[in-house]
Amino acid sequence: MIDFALEPELIELRDRVRTFVSDVVIPAEPRDSAEHGLDGALRAELQEAARRAGVFAPQVPRELGGLGLDMRGMAVVFEEAGYSILGPQALNCAAPDEGNMHLLGVVATAAQRERYLVPLAAGETRSCFAMTEPAPGAGSDPSMLRTRARRVDGGWAIDGRKWFITGAQGADFAICMALAEEGATMFLVDRENPGWRVDRIVDAIDRSFPGGHAEVTFEDCRVTDDAVLGEVGEGFRYAQVRLAPARLTHCMRWLGIARRALDVACDRAIEREAFGQRLGDLGMVQERIAQSVIDIETSRMLIWRCAWALDRGEPARHESSVAKAHVAEAVGRVVDRAVQICGSLGVSGDLPLARMLAEVRPFRIYDGPTETHHWAIARRALRQRERAVGRGEAR
Repeated sequence: MIDFALEPELIELRDRVRTFVSDVVIPAEPRDSAEHGLDGALRAELQEAARRAGVFAPQVPRELGGLGLDMRGMAVVFEEAGYSILGPQALNCAAPDEGNMHLLGVVATAAQRERYLVPLAAGETRSCFAMTEPAPGAGSDPSMLRTRARRVDGGWAIDGRKWFITGAQGADFAICMALAEEGATMFLVDRENPGWRVDRIVDAIDRSFPGGHAEVTFEDCRVTDDAVLGEVGEGFRYAQVRLAPARLTHCMRWLGIARRALDVACDRAIEREAFGQRLGDLGMVQERIAQSVIDIETSRMLIWRCAWALDRGEPARHESSVAKAHVAEAVGRVVDRAVQICGSLGVSGDLPLARMLAEVRPFRIYDGPTETHHWAIARRALRQRERAVGRGEAR
């Protein structure tokens, strides 16, 4: 049974994060002038403030200096952090670092954890996850992986191109997926390694991720055997370890953005008068607000359902696909309605909605396009029905 009641400790933490975002993070938004994500100084300042407030790294185990929340607790806290685009960075629970922390915590050796996970969890370093490739390489279909890793004296050599690698510019290390003779394999590649380079920053419409989205080349990139993350040939299996939780935490954070957008729209509907009455008294505006409330509520329940499954140790591939497909579309609808309610003000820089609109639109593509998830969901439904019919369970 899913228990929707929150423990008093979690409620207290949720409220502290809400206050921190309201009192510290949102006032810092006008200072967010970096081209991509927070500049280093502002990021460090907000993270130090988060430490003082006791809200830093909520997902990180306590032995590494975090708060040790389970997935359900993360769902509650990450939503509050996401109320500001800067919130996840301040709490050190933003992508791609948050997903890489989880992967390293599950797969890395003790030495790798000390070298990579400890400073990442402390906010001292940044990372990237290098799997997506330009066509005809791996995108939504990871089996199309073209980056190769071959054995050489003392270790491995990696060759290939990667595309849309979030945070690669300025990352202290990359987790690179490459195809070895034994199968897909993950490698830890340090920033100082001369065998990889950032060729360019993609001109994408969103800019909340430090380092932006980069095109990266690995060219005779030499790494030692101890750079292999986990076991050789098990890369796709490890990708699943990272994928479902990371996909869900994206949903958690963006749900906070949707809530903020709805609050902005409601404020405008209350204060703005047109046609002799408040906007909020117009039926068409009320309909948009009601639809947004429903989108937010259903999104939260799907997130919590998936978090519950993950906390139980289930793979939750189906639950995470359903959550991602729904939440990505729902968040976009909520923000778009808010812009429409606010009119010209909504598309101006005087409100945060225009920035939100640019940030949330790519979410329908990141971590698998909505169409890919719909395809996977439908295939599972058809297989389940075929099995039920075969067992005589059809109704």
